[in-house]
Amino acid sequence: MKKKVLLMGASGSGKTSMRSLIFSNNPASMTARLGATIDVEQNHVRFLGDLILNLWDCGGQDAFMDTYLTTQRSTIFQHVGVLIYVFDVESREMSKDLEYYTDCLDGLISYSKDASVFLLVHKMDLVRGDSEVFEKKRKELLAATGAKEATVFPTSIYDESLYKAWSSIVHTLIPNAAVLTKHLKTFAGICCATEVVLFERTTFLVIATSSQSDDGTDDLGMMATRYERTSDLIKAFKQSCARAREEFCALEVELPDFTAVLDEMTRNTYVLVVAHDPLVQTAALRLNIRMARSRFELLQDSS
Repeated sequence: MKKKVLLMGASGSGKTSMRSLIFSNNPASMTARLGATIDVEQNHVRFLGDLILNLWDCGGQDAFMDTYLTTQRSTIFQHVGVLIYVFDVESREMSKDLEYYTDCLDGLISYSKDASVFLLVHKMDLVRGDSEVFEKKRKELLAATGAKEATVFPTSIYDESLYKAWSSIVHTLIPNAAVLTKHLKTFAGICCATEVVLFERTTFLVIATSSQSDDGTDDLGMMATRYERTSDLIKAFKQSCARAREEFCALEVELPDFTAVLDEMTRNTYVLVVAHDPLVQTAALRLNIRMARSRFELLQDSS
């Protein structure tokens, strides 16, 4: 099953850098070496079993944007599952950016009216994460979007905000996300765990969590960005392993306040199990993960 994902925005807004960080496992320090995207770069990313993200990274130069909206209009905007439009928070041509965005939105509505829309206010590190700046941009973007529903995220390649945005985006593309959440809650109960988090194996984007309620929020009252911060830290650790020519397999943490095990759940996923009960041993958590693998493999295949 293929899901077409359009990644669009002005030249220099940071589209290719975020794609490199999320899908190619490159550190943020390497993104400065990336050149501008020429026309459309297509990447097929196998995400979960038969779920393939057909990612179209569209160059943002004026000549390319004009072509997308005229001669290539039907090709670009047909069969789209998700449109991700990236805005540079410090853009000096915001009026032109908004004009291109609304034109792209018209194309999307004409050819893929059911597609989801995500807007990323990117490079928030340049304004030090100023919430007032973001809120102003968010209102401006939603006003330009009109009746079409859109979700706006503040992002930066230098913190976990990028993982939060992309995890939310990918979550909308997973057919059985609610079923996975239900089974993770059951699994957490069996393990006496406080929380269980399922990550995609390559990107370490969050797929589902045991503490996620039906409206998509978590119900534990803990740090809201803990999943994405974990993704960021794990990928950094994997990069350190690669530099040392060691393969990352699993991770165990035993601290006075909690115990955590990160291990392979299926051929496409890793699971993080966190327990605050001092009587819960890491060996027991690893055993429960091993016994649950076949069930979660079946759930993944059924999606």
